[in-house]
Amino acid sequence: MKICVHGIPGFPLGKRNVKDPRLDQAHELVEAKKKVYAQVDAVGEDDMVTADAILSAEAAFPDLLLHDLEFIENRLGRDPVAAEKAVLDKLQAELEAGLPVNRVALVPEEQEAIAAHRFLTQKPIVIAGAGEESDPDSLILRAYTQGGFISFLTVGGKENRAWTIAQGATAWEAAGVIHTDIQKGFIRAEIISFADFAAEGGETGAKRAGKQRLETKTYVMQDCDVVNFRFNK
Repeated sequence: MKICVHGIPGFPLGKRNVKDPRLDQAHELVEAKKKVYAQVDAVGEDDMVTADAILSAEAAFPDLLLHDLEFIENRLGRDPVAAEKAVLDKLQAELEAGLPVNRVALVPEEQEAIAAHRFLTQKPIVIAGAGEESDPDSLILRAYTQGGFISFLTVGGKENRAWTIAQGATAWEAAGVIHTDIQKGFIRAEIISFADFAAEGGETGAKRAGKQRLETKTYVMQDCDVVNFRFNK
């Protein structure tokens, strides 16, 4: 995941750990040689177009609206077809009212009319209040979750680790994040919800309490599921 940092001077860029306290808790409950957080790339404004989400200072948020307004004005000046013009007019009015594109309700036909365009405010935007800008770890975690990503955990042995997947990803897709061989040979996923994992004192206790479930490759992963994948080698 790539998070663009906008208007927050001194924010550390580069590879950043997503310091989710649930992984810390898992590490206390299950013995492993090391703990590995999920990671994101925090990038500067030059990489904003390719970012998955934008982390913006509150004072800098209007700049994002202005960028999209300028794009729309330029596009309207090129005499677009009626369907596209109608959507651009609608977005222009909403942006001028301070509403980002990602909060404007568009029907599928309207979305199709502007599918070739990439508005900055169409991306998930996380606003950092003035009092939050000095806490990068908290902001990274918030941008990660509000940006449409979740983690799943694998525990025990060499490492207790959080892995990044998009919200809505299946167990089969999650297996591929670890290794393509696991995905190709997928048999089933052994799942323990994090709530059950924590309540029963870890993986062993959850299994003894009958909290582990067997799921197929179409199972939609839930945030912080504890997973063991069975696969043909």
